[in-house]
Amino acid sequence: MRTVTRHLPKSALTAFLLSLATFSQSALADSKSVLIYGRGGDSVSLDPAKETDGESLNVCDNIFDTLVQFKDGTTEVEPALADKWDISSDGLKYTFRLRPSVKFHDGTPVNADAVVFSFMRQHDPKHEAYKYAQVWSYWQDMGMDKLVSKIEKVDELTVRLTLNSPSAPLLANLAMSFASVVSPSAVRKFKEDFARNPVGTGPFRFVSWTKNEKIVLDANKTFWGGQPKLARVIFRAYPDASTRLNAFLAKEIHMMNLPTPDQVATVRQKRPDAKIAEEPAMNVAYLAFNTAKGPFANPKVRQALNMAVNKDAIIKGVYAGMGIPAVNPIPPSLWGYNSSIAAYKFNQAKARQLLAEAGFASGFESELFYPPVSRPYMPDAKRVAEAIQADFKAVGVKVKLTTHEWAVYLDKTKKGEHPMALLGWTGDNGDPDNFLSVLLSGDNAKAPASNIAFYDNAKVTEILRSAQKVTIQNKRAEMYKQAQKLIHQDAPWIPVAHSRVAMPMDPKVQGFVLQPNGSRRFFKVSLNAK
Repeated sequence: MRTVTRHLPKSALTAFLLSLATFSQSALADSKSVLIYGRGGDSVSLDPAKETDGESLNVCDNIFDTLVQFKDGTTEVEPALADKWDISSDGLKYTFRLRPSVKFHDGTPVNADAVVFSFMRQHDPKHEAYKYAQVWSYWQDMGMDKLVSKIEKVDELTVRLTLNSPSAPLLANLAMSFASVVSPSAVRKFKEDFARNPVGTGPFRFVSWTKNEKIVLDANKTFWGGQPKLARVIFRAYPDASTRLNAFLAKEIHMMNLPTPDQVATVRQKRPDAKIAEEPAMNVAYLAFNTAKGPFANPKVRQALNMAVNKDAIIKGVYAGMGIPAVNPIPPSLWGYNSSIAAYKFNQAKARQLLAEAGFASGFESELFYPPVSRPYMPDAKRVAEAIQADFKAVGVKVKLTTHEWAVYLDKTKKGEHPMALLGWTGDNGDPDNFLSVLLSGDNAKAPASNIAFYDNAKVTEILRSAQKVTIQNKRAEMYKQAQKLIHQDAPWIPVAHSRVAMPMDPKVQGFVLQPNGSRRFFKVSLNAK
């Protein structure tokens, strides 16, 4: 290679390298053991305890394991790194027994010390690794910082969590990505850079990351659950949806994440051989008003703008049959959904009247942030933003549309720099608490916030706190219904839609299951020639 580099003219060398790259990409796409997954954007980082976005966690879910996990296609908890556990009669002590002889990708052992390290780095400000994150988002958003009293090693393979109060969703929470067990040796070695050099126990190990291009994972041949069927998985980033579609149509990638409804129709037409997995998703797309800013501190303004938006037109024009209008912050398929709440009806005359009553008869000017990438809950955020912009203009509210690179977008909205912002959520664990507490509790309304409406109704927050401690699901459901009623009256959001998720796949892809929580698992996936 040095000889070639020395003597080839620069233009010829460039052409040679481009042809080599094209050949390599084609060869990978034809490989029976290398799967290429085309997605809508790059990961923010690969530390599962630091991030909340799907593009980060979808990769992490293949690198790391948790003590317990969700069965394929469900939110039912089953053993993972812990093969058994006990819960004390008072519901305050959870004791987990670890599988013996499991090792991290760096060869170090998985033991009680590693589990304690993984949790304490998020829990204890005095822990050696606590400083490696600006905030341990999920640990705090899920209330683990207040819930957990003690995390301790019982013996080499036994860990115990002691709680301050009973917690109905705890096991489901521990199946979430933030509860992944990480290699203490790797964290100590890489420090803040562990997020770019992840080491877990999962079915695939990290190989490389070319920012804004691809992440490469190779099979962990000593995985405790058995050897993966794929030798390699490549996560390729295509922020432009049309580029991602063309790559799938050209058979350069095996799977195309987050197609728009129009693109699904195009795939059916131009690649009739393709399989399309599809199911209702456990998600919500919403517009959050920053209730701490300007006109949006007034609930009448928020109610008015709820009436100003024609959700049916958005569902028809953007979701094209792959979504339903949202009424509440949780999807109708989730237990605890309040079906008695009536949606704000599209009524622009009434919206103008409410704005006048709030002191804005002549309207006002504002700004709406929208995501730069396709998301499971919102396949084309720009078109949604443009539709809302037009509806707001019709009632006298002039809105400037703004977007930012994905990681920057998330950072800015968490800090509350937006007057209004479009975002969404895919449920992590099948529990209403994961939507309502994370996104709308006053406990999570301080920057960096997961409650980006900065909505702080003390009564709602108290209901949500109390519901976590109730172990009878029917009683919890009634509490969540009460919270939804109050939230609807206060209108900190415009709940926009619940979407269906589609995944076009090459017919060679076998064994892939769409997970309700949006996770992308490739352990059981294979490529079989037809």
